[in-house]
Amino acid sequence: MAQANAYGVNDSVRQSSVLIVDDDSIVRMDLRALVSALGHRVVGEAENGGQALSLARSLKPEIVLLDIMLPTLSGLAVARMVHNERLSAVVLITGAADTGLVSEMELTGAMGFLSKPLREMDLRVALTLATARFQERIALEEAVKNLTERMEARKLVGRAKAILMEQHQLSEREAFRRIQSQSLALQKPSHEIARAIITASEVSLQFGAPNIKILKGSEV
Repeated sequence: MAQANAYGVNDSVRQSSVLIVDDDSIVRMDLRALVSALGHRVVGEAENGGQALSLARSLKPEIVLLDIMLPTLSGLAVARMVHNERLSAVVLITGAADTGLVSEMELTGAMGFLSKPLREMDLRVALTLATARFQERIALEEAVKNLTERMEARKLVGRAKAILMEQHQLSEREAFRRIQSQSLALQKPSHEIARAIITASEVSLQFGAPNIKILKGSEV
């Protein structure tokens, strides 16, 4: 079993794909050597911000190792866009970090920060934690999205039930059963049936069309 070191990181590191971004070719070469020595896979290199963003979008690396001082587009701007598009975990590298710069870096959504000159152990920890934090964030956002969708679906079904109960003098249970019957018959989720019922009701109210007809369970 892999053991955690003094930094709280397992020595057995899962290989991640890494995009290296720095305008200095010598620094990129050193970073490639360091990243490879740690067991990760370098999938690309970029020398300016525009190229970095393009490669991040096309290669979709798990980590973008990004210097903040870049031509054409700053590393901070690239980090914000990569974060906003949920492309990769970003680890920012800086030569000197004053208080104001640190605050700016934190606002980019980056998962880690490193200062030059880089040490192998610091890089190991930063890459491992960045990947874990990014995956946790994506999982959390997906869970929130799913919960929001489920809540919205329940609201739609609730509104549709109320419409059927009022227009057809049904009990709540019977109204719900009819929505379920239509869902099974049409092979569509209940919330889509509910949305159709709500839309039809709104049209009916606006144009004076006949009330909604939804089949009874025995008619499906």
